[in-house]
Amino acid sequence: MILVTGADGFIGERLCNELHKRGHSVRGALWQSAPLPDGCESIVVGDISGDADWSAVLCDVDVVIHLAARVHVMEDGADDPLAEFRKVNVVGTERLARSAAASGVKRIVFMSSVKVNGEGRQTPYTENDTPAPSSPYGITKYEAENVLRKVTTETGLQSVIIRAPLVYGPRVKANFLELADYVYKKIPLPLASVNNSRSFISLTNLCDFIAKCVVRENAANETFLVSDNRDLSTPALMNMIAKAFGRKRALLFPFPAGMLTMAGRILGLNEQVSRVIGSFSVDCAKARNMLQWMPPSSVEEELEKFVSWYTTRFV
Repeated sequence: MILVTGADGFIGERLCNELHKRGHSVRGALWQSAPLPDGCESIVVGDISGDADWSAVLCDVDVVIHLAARVHVMEDGADDPLAEFRKVNVVGTERLARSAAASGVKRIVFMSSVKVNGEGRQTPYTENDTPAPSSPYGITKYEAENVLRKVTTETGLQSVIIRAPLVYGPRVKANFLELADYVYKKIPLPLASVNNSRSFISLTNLCDFIAKCVVRENAANETFLVSDNRDLSTPALMNMIAKAFGRKRALLFPFPAGMLTMAGRILGLNEQVSRVIGSFSVDCAKARNMLQWMPPSSVEEELEKFVSWYTTRFV
């Protein structure tokens, strides 16, 4: 039996379906009642902070895939955002891991983030780089990783840590959906001169990698950076989205990237501008070499799936 936390989320729902198709028995842990794919058991656990009781949920479970988390938000209204992130992402993760170990669970697969590595740079990140998180989300994901390593040492529970970049696919929200909106609505943007490099991973490819981490013995107690294995500039991504919409290209015009950066500083939009014009890539050679993993689906195929969903939902 595999337990998936956050089973009704963007990644969780698709993952539960994929695991079930591969012949696994799947149980989804939910914050509140929600439908799951046919054949998947669901249990409502409520708040997954340090007060959660996992004993009944973990009965007969062999592997836990921990997706549920307090995620990054642009404008956090909490008085102490870091403390609120820690309640769920660190304290909640430790309680789940220790409960899993006590219940005889063999392995926990933890969805971390490349935000643990940092906020981007010109060269790709690797698993050997010194972590440098700066946001409450990245800091608490790193702290959760360390908690898991401690539990692993103390109990023998195996852990697999996955640091993923931006995940896209049907039902995606936030930045990726916003880019698609600009392309579909033919809004001109001053991005033609941007020459950055960013890593992404499709929902299909991420779920395939997670499924591999469930069964591969040599994944135990390892950390992996994963991506589609094809980095793209922002203009290249937008042009590929445009082609998936059946157009020649996105409506982009040249403008000096340095002036975009300056404008971001003046307008207080540093983070937003950096996500569009900055580089943020990962080297997934370890996943390829150690687990013999290659993304099963191409970027073009995945963008076509995304656009098909988008046109059904928004057009």
